[in-house]
Amino acid sequence: MPPRRHTCSGTVPSVSMDPVIEALRASLTADPDNHDVRAHLARLLLDSGRPDEALAEATTVLAARPADVPVLRVAAAAATATGHGDRAAAYRRLADALGDEPLAPEPVSGESDAGHATGDDSPPREDGPAYAMAVPDTAAELLADWADADALAEPELGTLGVAGVTLADVGGLADVKRRLELSFLTPMRNPELRMQFGKSLRGGLLLWGPPGCGKTFIARALAGELGASFYEVGLSDVLDMYIGSSERNLRSIFDAARRNRPCLLFFDEIDALGQKRAQLRGNSAMRGVVNQMLSELDGASTDNDGLFVLAASNHPWDIDSALLRPGRFDRTVLVLPPDAEARLSILRYHLRGRPADPLDLDKLAKATDGLSGADLALVCEQATEAAMEESMRAGQVRPITQQQLVDAVRSVRPSIHEWMETARNYALYSNETGAYDELVAYLKKRRR
Repeated sequence: MPPRRHTCSGTVPSVSMDPVIEALRASLTADPDNHDVRAHLARLLLDSGRPDEALAEATTVLAARPADVPVLRVAAAAATATGHGDRAAAYRRLADALGDEPLAPEPVSGESDAGHATGDDSPPREDGPAYAMAVPDTAAELLADWADADALAEPELGTLGVAGVTLADVGGLADVKRRLELSFLTPMRNPELRMQFGKSLRGGLLLWGPPGCGKTFIARALAGELGASFYEVGLSDVLDMYIGSSERNLRSIFDAARRNRPCLLFFDEIDALGQKRAQLRGNSAMRGVVNQMLSELDGASTDNDGLFVLAASNHPWDIDSALLRPGRFDRTVLVLPPDAEARLSILRYHLRGRPADPLDLDKLAKATDGLSGADLALVCEQATEAAMEESMRAGQVRPITQQQLVDAVRSVRPSIHEWMETARNYALYSNETGAYDELVAYLKKRRR
């Protein structure tokens, strides 16, 4: 005899489910992450002719379990009943792709599903409503249903790989390396000393400063130093046009990072993802992204051991203050334009393997004060293009000359002047908490 199944029908039940619904809501107040209870509540709300509430509960479950086929079917039915045809079709397509029980065609307006809107208690049509579905009685039945299903592919969000570099590959920036050593490397390499001093490894690190100064490269080098995977995530990997999808993407990213521990998870442009919620009034979607980020960083219901979270920002003054509290991005490191030693290293890196005359790169490094790493890369590219043009005219390879590099330095304008002007205003007039003390010290040193 086949196992007994409960069937979710489209009629309003003759017995009121209100006491059960209220009991489930009370349970969720105490345990909001109990998605099984929330899924059951969504089904009951749909059966009770309350599709708006059912859709809200189903959407919450799908943000955490996007591949939950029964909940997808409930969401499709609720969206249909509330007149959201496009959303219903999207949920239905995804459910059909993941499950082996396709949904019935969407009902014609005024037929069986219309009973939810009109209060019609007439029995359903013989072919069943759009949201008729079988619900397994036990976890064993659910696993049996999934036994022959194809495994879900890893979501293609961000770039996960081997770092390939270490801090030894970062030229100069001694202050940055020292801060990284104290924040991450020393506690990692000395667990006994860390336990004696009660030093926690919780929390993340924010790299901030002008654009093009190597924040991403430093994060990659730190991953190599830790022997961890490097998982780089950009703005486009998280944000999605559909409500709830951005939060689901963020959770998927953290889950993928936890599966690949030890892992260094790096968020670029964190100021765009974690923008101050006071500036997001009327934009509930982005507020949800900030809240999801806070939840993942806290790790209240998850294990973040072996997961190191770094972020980069050109505009730290736009980041929500809750993200900068202890246990989150509570340590910050200012990555300034490269010093003379770093500029020399960058020039050597971008000129390696290229035909060149004997070059005085030390002199060139001193002459490029104020240029970012990206500016120096552009200097090398322009000098290379000049040498290639001369080679084509001569009909033979002409090496890069010192004069071509000097000419390129003169033609490249520093790209960080605008950022410096904005940052100076925050450092001078919005530094009540001391967050910009490092920048103030740098600006004073530059004026000497």
